[in-house]
Amino acid sequence: MSTNSDTNTNSDTNASSGTNTGNETGIERGIETSIGTYVYGITAADHPELRSLARQLHGVGDPPRSVRVLTEGALAAIVSDAPEELRPQREDLLAHQHVLEEAGAAGCVLPMPFGSVAPDDDAATSVLAERAEHYAERLEALDGNVEYRVEVRHEEEVVLHRVLAENPELRALAEANRQAGGGSYDDRVSLGEMVVAAVRVREAEDAVEVRHSLEPSAVAVSVGAESNGRPADVSFLVARDSAEAFRTATEGLRKAHPYLEVRVQGPLPPYSFVEPGPAEPADSTTGTDNGTVRE
Repeated sequence: MSTNSDTNTNSDTNASSGTNTGNETGIERGIETSIGTYVYGITAADHPELRSLARQLHGVGDPPRSVRVLTEGALAAIVSDAPEELRPQREDLLAHQHVLEEAGAAGCVLPMPFGSVAPDDDAATSVLAERAEHYAERLEALDGNVEYRVEVRHEEEVVLHRVLAENPELRALAEANRQAGGGSYDDRVSLGEMVVAAVRVREAEDAVEVRHSLEPSAVAVSVGAESNGRPADVSFLVARDSAEAFRTATEGLRKAHPYLEVRVQGPLPPYSFVEPGPAEPADSTTGTDNGTVRE
């Protein structure tokens, strides 16, 4: 099976559809693909409402493909025929999400990234057989949990004022440049570099604060890649019965740090936790390094 990873969507789409640059699931991602078997997710063969749901659901494609179930031992794959030239268009992204949400409401489902395609049904079930132990472990670990993705950005002007207010040396240099009519080129460059460095420190501190504030309501954490102006891009695995406490914690974070723009997506299928590698327990030591990387 070959992989084509040309998908380039914004961060909100990535979270809701589970688009993923990795290939650890055993199902290949083929955005430009010939006819094959499109895989939405993997669940237990004894999922209580799987077959009745499959008869009602329609998936990706135009017209939407009928959803069906493939079983292999104790596991089942939720699939449909794969349309030709599948693209990450809104209708298909929403269809992928809808299938997972409906199936996940009645039992644990391991979501596959949008665009997961096997050459045929036999190839899909062979993956279930090959990775049966792994998928069974993940189904047990993720049962009763959902994912919330929290993306935090700085309000640029607000954080600059905050950095200056907290740093007497920066204030003195800025004032000296102002009194000198803007200062020399070297003075301006030096001040700019110091401001950027101070903002980076503030971003790292805010990333730690985000995790400290939200981890008590989470089961596990998957940390996204660092990005300038975005102190935190973190996925939290949250028990369904703790979802309200988690949402309350995010509101508390907003109120305590008004200079942060806090965006929360969820509840989502646990895309970031299908593979155990990127996740870490919510009570693990929090630092500023990103040894764990979200997709």
